[in-house]
Order: sequence, then C-alpha cells, then structure tokens
Amino acid sequence: MNKYKTFGVCSRAINFEVENNVIKHVDFEGGCSGNTQGVARLVEGMDVNEAIRRLRGISCNGRPTSCPDQLARALEEYLQG
Repeated sequence: MNKYKTFGVCSRAINFEVENNVIKHVDFEGGCSGNTQGVARLVEGMDVNEAIRRLRGISCNGRPTSCPDQLARALEEYLQG
C-alpha cells in the first residue's frame, strides 16, 4: 500500500494500491466522504495513466488543487518511483 500526504485540500492523505499499472484500491483519509468515495470507486480498475489524464488539474472552490488532482499527483509520484 502506498501513502501520499496531500496538500491544499481537506483530505490529509491518500492510500492506494497499484498492480500491473492498474489501480486496485484507493482510500482517502478525511475530506468530503461521499466525493472521495466516489472518486475512489471510479478509478479502481482503471489504468494509472488514464486516471492521471482524467483527474490532473481539477480545482476545488477556487483552490489550485482538489482531492482528485491530489490523487493524480500521487499516481504521478508513484510512476516516477
């Protein structure tokens, strides 16, 4: 399980698991429960690069980032090793 410490959003961290470049599990710590659960369920089973493409750059209430954007950044960091 990988853990990414978020910044600029309500969630504190994102725990995620990737296997063969496919997202197997995502769990947000904190944040808007319904939204983070929805994002997690939508990306589980998705190719990592596709998830990054879809989520990167989403903002929240005028902030330069969001929980989905933070997940994209976490996945990018994961790919970079």
